[in-house]
Amino acid sequence: MVRSVEPLVVGQVIGDVLDMFTPATEFTIRCGDKQVTNGCNVKPSAAAEKPHVQVLGLRASSNLYTLVMVDPDAPSPSEPNLREWLHWIVVDIPEGSDATKGN
Repeated sequence: MVRSVEPLVVGQVIGDVLDMFTPATEFTIRCGDKQVTNGCNVKPSAAAEKPHVQVLGLRASSNLYTLVMVDPDAPSPSEPNLREWLHWIVVDIPEGSDATKGN
């Protein structure tokens, strides 16, 4: 995944949902056959299935990561009455592993 946070700023995720941050690692996310990137739209049908997430880095590292998928303006930007809908959360993902190794 591209390390730029710019799409998150443009989409107002940073400032509304998250504080500004500096990316600490790289990872890839696939929903079915679609590569997911910062700020892209994911159709509800794709979000319902468990994505494939790979945290890149050293397998020998003791670093652990948390991955959260939220919809900051559910069900729509014009009527976000379910804002910050939590789709899923995975914690303790080891660096150099896929998200299934987390809790």
